[in-house]
Amino acid sequence: MTFTVLAFYKFTPIDNPILTQYAFKAFTKRYDILGTILVAEEGINGTISGHKEAIDLFLSHLQGSFNFEEKDYKFSTAQEAPFPKMKVKLKKEIVTMKQDHVHPRDNVGTYVEPKDWNDLIARDDVFVIDTRNNFEVQMGTFENAHDPDTECFSEFPDYVKNRLNPEKHKKIAMFCTGGIRCEKASNYMLQAGFEEVFHLKGGVLKYLEDIPKSESKWMGSCFVFDDRVALGHGLKEIGEIEE
Repeated sequence: MTFTVLAFYKFTPIDNPILTQYAFKAFTKRYDILGTILVAEEGINGTISGHKEAIDLFLSHLQGSFNFEEKDYKFSTAQEAPFPKMKVKLKKEIVTMKQDHVHPRDNVGTYVEPKDWNDLIARDDVFVIDTRNNFEVQMGTFENAHDPDTECFSEFPDYVKNRLNPEKHKKIAMFCTGGIRCEKASNYMLQAGFEEVFHLKGGVLKYLEDIPKSESKWMGSCFVFDDRVALGHGLKEIGEIEE
């Protein structure tokens, strides 16, 4: 049996997170959907799996109730159920950065389509940053990308303060798994005075989905936060780093 996996996020005002949490719990229980959803006043972030019909219904709910657009979600598949249960959690942030002044709804960097990413990161005047945690970087990353060596995303601001300079690093290109961390990271960097900040639209997952392996600048595999462990080109399931 093949399971449909839906990864999604959106920074959008949630007026009543508790009510939203309850609605998600009821919906996912009714349709035997498993996974994890985070709900906060700043938005929604989650990855779920189930029968295709059930996931399509859930996506319709996201589109109708929270104005989700195509850029806000992505599909993949799994041969076995990638989650053991369903969790819907209330959080202060849907991705933890611990910077109260960071608000991606106000302003983010320039989105770069996967088809244009290779040309951007090949430029000598572009400083490429992998915003993910160090164990994710060890499994795979882009050629010539700089590793901030962080154990958690909340350490990223310290990396920017201590290692980067807006006067020296004129053009920044960053990427993460699905795009959500780059939303906050780019907003933070723009506020810190970095004038040109680019980020990979849809993250590494969208790049691996769209770009053929023969044209790819990605090395290794992409860690995902479920029982599949990692995905490769074409979002193919793998349990170890690609050779």
